[in-house]
Amino acid sequence: MNRYPLWKNLLIVFVLLIGIYYALPNLFGQSPVVQVSPEKSAPVDASLQKTIEEKLRDSGIPFENISIEKNSVLVKFNSLDDQLKAKDVLEGLKGYRAALNLKPNVPEWLAKTGGKPMNLGLDLRGGVHFLLQVDMDAAEKQLKEQLVSDIRQLLKEDKISNRGIKVDGRTIKVHLRSAGDLEKAYDKLRTRLTDLAFSTDDSQGDFWLIGKIRDQALVNMKTKALEQNLTTLRSRVNELGVAEPQIQQQGSDRIVVELPGIQDTAKAKRLLDATATLEYRAVDMEHNAYEAERTGRIPVGYKLYHDKQGNPVLLKKRVIASGNQLINATSGIDQQTGTPMVSVTLNSVGAKRMLDFTKKNVGNNMAVVYKERIPVGKDPKTGKTRYKESEVVISNARINGVFSSRFQTTGLDSMEEATQLALLLRAGALAAPVEIVEERTVGPSLGQENIEQGFKSVVIGFVLVLIFMAVYYKVFGLVADIALTFNLVMIVSILSMLGATLTLPGIAGIVLTVGMAVDANVLIFERIKEELRNGASVQTAIKAGYEKAFSTIADANITTLIAAIVLFAFGTGPIKGFAVTLGIGILTSMFTAIMVSRALINWLYGRKKHLRSLAI
Repeated sequence: MNRYPLWKNLLIVFVLLIGIYYALPNLFGQSPVVQVSPEKSAPVDASLQKTIEEKLRDSGIPFENISIEKNSVLVKFNSLDDQLKAKDVLEGLKGYRAALNLKPNVPEWLAKTGGKPMNLGLDLRGGVHFLLQVDMDAAEKQLKEQLVSDIRQLLKEDKISNRGIKVDGRTIKVHLRSAGDLEKAYDKLRTRLTDLAFSTDDSQGDFWLIGKIRDQALVNMKTKALEQNLTTLRSRVNELGVAEPQIQQQGSDRIVVELPGIQDTAKAKRLLDATATLEYRAVDMEHNAYEAERTGRIPVGYKLYHDKQGNPVLLKKRVIASGNQLINATSGIDQQTGTPMVSVTLNSVGAKRMLDFTKKNVGNNMAVVYKERIPVGKDPKTGKTRYKESEVVISNARINGVFSSRFQTTGLDSMEEATQLALLLRAGALAAPVEIVEERTVGPSLGQENIEQGFKSVVIGFVLVLIFMAVYYKVFGLVADIALTFNLVMIVSILSMLGATLTLPGIAGIVLTVGMAVDANVLIFERIKEELRNGASVQTAIKAGYEKAFSTIADANITTLIAAIVLFAFGTGPIKGFAVTLGIGILTSMFTAIMVSRALINWLYGRKKHLRSLAI
């Protein structure tokens, strides 16, 4: 007799019910919405909601509902035409931006238990595509500045005086005062700064130490800049909350960023190429900043800055701590002043420097400099975006006590500015500036067309397989069809639960899986027919068919699974999407083709002792 124990039948039923439950959210579809968000500190409240309602009604544009969610107003529509018309109308709201988006229609009872539809990729859901150019010239400039700073620090340690340091192309020249200083500097720097190839020149009566940046150092610098930018951009996008973004290297100095579901290109652009960071510097408590600005005489070791009101502030050139040394930053409200603030946590290096500084400077002032790179238009000759560096003192406060790793930064204009700054600080600074050289928006309407075409391809492939199996294998073919249906449900369910992203190549993987999933049943059924031809009884043939075909099925699926794993490990973008659906499909097909179909065959024939033939 062919029977499963009760626990195994219950386990199969339980797994199938869970699969059906978590596949359900994909049946409810998505509705087109317009998302209205504030540009800076504009309020998002009932008044804004009412204004939007009035504008839409005055324009005769019907909408399904309107709600406030996560500091933005979402207006849901029944058609894409109404969505596009509404966006044109709502873009006129001063201080706000309107963006196209899609929102799942999952019922609340299903959403509360973790039910959610599959994430859709850029080609299905719509979104934005950016091609970023990494400014390697700026990265090289930063390397030179760092090397000059290191040279000054090392010479200062050994009290080696110099007449100046200048940079000429990829060469750094140090003008020493004597032959003795030249010899000591050469011995010191050539062992400590391996990125420079040092030589000396005293032929003209002057003493020069010449350091040329090695080619390998430049290669390493560019590689590191690109890798750090990739890491930083991934962190920033994760903070943005984009489902399954694609961020990958293209060539030696470009990065591709794809953000599914994001239609607000302005917000995405501000986040991607932003270079805002903070620097903590000591305030000059001895000299008069106004006098220094008027005369142009800046004390040695200091630099002139300005606060938000335009008042001059003299700050030490040496940075106490910077955004690169932050390991966490959160925005909030200062309990004493009620103003926006950012609470920061420094790493061990920054914390030690801050502790040492505050111990010696209680009662003095420390300033916070907000540094930002602002676009100022295109260069008419090169066509590249030009930027200006903005350095503003946002805080100049008295140090009332000793602190190290945790403290607050105030002086910000709005809560949104505080939130944005905290986000950038958490994500880290870009190693080199990036410029957006290509921008492309894929609208939800185009994505909807891709979804419909992909759905048709799955349905057509699925139906053809069902018909073939039912005609060729009769009742056993219908059992395979039921197992195949459950297999498709399981794939969708697992993709939904894992939060994996479905793309057009992913749909191709599902179509391929549908065709491959019945291979196991074909092997089993052919084995059963062979056993019957050899004179075995019906029950024996069924048992032998499933048991003897298992090793062949396992071998075939394991080799395909290995290929899917390799594709996922070494592939990028669309290839990964294909590999994910293929891998999941292989695992689910093993379960449905062997266990589910066997359970159904047992239910149909397992209790019939005197069967003489099978509908196969």
